[in-house]
Amino acid sequence: MTLKTTLKMSAAAASLAILAGCASTSALEEVRVTAESAQADAAEARSMASQAMNTANQAQRDARAAMQMSEQNREEMNRMFERSMQK
Repeated sequence: MTLKTTLKMSAAAASLAILAGCASTSALEEVRVTAESAQADAAEARSMASQAMNTANQAQRDARAAMQMSEQNREEMNRMFERSMQK
C-alpha cells in the first residue's frame, strides 16, 4: 500500500468515526491504530527515499570521476599519437 493510499484511508476512517457521532471506543482505537500505521509507513518511506537519494548522489560522483578519467585518457592518447606522428 502506498503512502498516499494509507493516508487517504486513515483520513477517511477518521472522518467516518467523527461523522458517526456515536463511535465506539473500539472504532476510535481502530482509527488511532490506522493513523499510527500510516505514520510508520511514512517514516519508512522517508528513510527509503533518503537512502535512494544518497545512492543516486554517489552514482553521480562516480560518473563524474569516470568522465574526468576518460577525458584525461583521451588527452594522453592524443599526445601519444601526435608524438608518434612527429617521428
